[in-house]
Amino acid sequence: SQQGGEAMSDSSSPAEIMDMEALLAQEGLGLGNIPEKGDIRKGVITAITSNEILIDVQSKADGLIAGRELEGINPRTLEEFKVGEEILVYVLEPEDINGHVVLSYTRAQEEQDWEKVEQSLESGDVITTFVEGYNKGGLLVPVGQLRGFVPGSLVSVFREGDTGAPEDRWSEAIGKEITLKVIEVDRSRQRLILSERDAIGETREAIKDQLLDNLAVGDRVTGYVSSLADFGAFVNIQGVDGLVHLSELSWDHVDHPSDLVKVGQELEVEVISIDEEKRRIGLSMRRLQDNPWIEKAEEIQEGQLIQGTITNLTDFGAFARIENTDLEGLIHISELSLDRVGHPSEVVSVGETLALRVISLDMERHRIGLSLEKVDSDEY
Repeated sequence: SQQGGEAMSDSSSPAEIMDMEALLAQEGLGLGNIPEKGDIRKGVITAITSNEILIDVQSKADGLIAGRELEGINPRTLEEFKVGEEILVYVLEPEDINGHVVLSYTRAQEEQDWEKVEQSLESGDVITTFVEGYNKGGLLVPVGQLRGFVPGSLVSVFREGDTGAPEDRWSEAIGKEITLKVIEVDRSRQRLILSERDAIGETREAIKDQLLDNLAVGDRVTGYVSSLADFGAFVNIQGVDGLVHLSELSWDHVDHPSDLVKVGQELEVEVISIDEEKRRIGLSMRRLQDNPWIEKAEEIQEGQLIQGTITNLTDFGAFARIENTDLEGLIHISELSLDRVGHPSEVVSVGETLALRVISLDMERHRIGLSLEKVDSDEY
């Protein structure tokens, strides 16, 4: 420029214009170096105070990190900053009212992190980080400056706890390292979804195979109720559902599983069957409970005389409820009389109370054999 700050005249020669551009470039004021919103630039820290950080971004004005952008920087990272250090920054505003270029350090890191996870999504590379937190849906993990989410269905079943409550399922994972695969990236929605199962090649069928190999009938295991049906409750054991049939929920009569259990409830169950061909697991709650039938039946002895009330008649015999109990025994048709009987109704009727002899006790099958014919038998 001419002395006094006058602009170059229209008659300036090409050589003079080239010299001027070179001078501007040398001073960091080149015509092509004007910062634009969204630029990510390398800058050199020129000053650090408690309120702001000045950055030389090779522009006509100093770059500035202040206010929320300064507060958003991790304190440990902030302590490591030094004058003269080169850092990456994101241009929020090319010029504020004071002529500064408004910058963000964390936004620059975020943009870089978004690029990295997009590359990982494309390449299929895994990411190693740690579990920072959880909610009812799954795990929260940091990926650089980003926060990713691992849905519970994509967490390794060997990591989660045994109950449906989030604090019990995930609390032990806090602070632990985790290897993940990126399965969804959406910058506009700030959405980053990851999977531990995909990262370690864990499939539901592989999990089921491993569990079936390790389980045996009689094992006691802990799981949580995953769903209810009219015929029973499904219990999740290490990611695999087994069925507690309605009849195996309790020794008492149960109309519906919801009368006893609810989804998410932790249960201890016993494995009562494994069908490897159909890949089904049968479970029982009642096998772990005291059997009231056994306790009551232990007070009865074979050969004992009891009072029984007839409750039901069938073609093969009559059922009688033993006095002062809710136990029922069967009087087989052959035990009703010495004479041939065509139907139990020829000898007894419902509601009738009779003296009866206990002739058999099958504790395992919960069966009591009674006899009317042997009440006066010399055998006893």
